[in-house]
Amino acid sequence: MKQVGLGVDIVDIARMEEILIRTSNFANFTFTEDEISYCNARGNSVTHFATHFAAKEATLKCLGTGFLHGIGPKDVEVRHNNSGAPYIVLHGPAKKIADEMDISNIPISLSYTHTEAVAIAVAMKDEYARSKVDEVKQQDIASELTAQFKEAKKLL
Repeated sequence: MKQVGLGVDIVDIARMEEILIRTSNFANFTFTEDEISYCNARGNSVTHFATHFAAKEATLKCLGTGFLHGIGPKDVEVRHNNSGAPYIVLHGPAKKIADEMDISNIPISLSYTHTEAVAIAVAMKDEYARSKVDEVKQQDIASELTAQFKEAKKLL
């Protein structure tokens, strides 16, 4: 059974700038209000629009759908936590498909150069996410038992 899906996308920043200038409604059609606010609040908003668009594409690639099955660009939203780390929130048909696939988490990584924006997304199934949590718990238990054994050994 497939545990994860992987998606990668690269966007040319100059091309994104051309699209934003040439097509006045592109941003409103493609990005949520929160995404637009986030990108516009940054020093180089075009770069952030490009990374967010790359994240949407990478996310849909890791789900194996692309912009098919009624999925629109706003159905994949890039948000940022308090420390600035990006994360994905799915809506509408994208969320429905992810739920049907038991996808519980889609970690993403965004980066850019002066000319390119890149995003990587990983779709993790519930069972895989649970197994990773269980693995960490088992490691914690093993570490605790090792520490207790060393303490008991000192007493002997």
